[in-house]
Amino acid sequence: MGAQTFMSRAVGKTAREAFDAAVAEAQYDYGHRGYTGTIVEKDSFRMIDVPDGESPSEFACRLMDEDDERIRDKCGPAGCVEVGKTGEEREFLFLVGL
Repeated sequence: MGAQTFMSRAVGKTAREAFDAAVAEAQYDYGHRGYTGTIVEKDSFRMIDVPDGESPSEFACRLMDEDDERIRDKCGPAGCVEVGKTGEEREFLFLVGL
């Protein structure tokens, strides 16, 4: 499988905890061997702040639609947008556009 655009949603107390959960889920779903074209191949992420007045989910979709340079590098970090919070758990979207 080649490089692909993807968006992974995950929850955790921190972005790192959510990222690790997203990677673990993708490993379970797509395997541990070879290139899966998923978040499994990412070892880091970069936080991207949502502009004031914009919905986090809509902003994440806009990053994908506009092929934003902050999420475009297939070998670089995934983009990370915080989309919500419930109690101690926070919800994040991890993005890679190609």
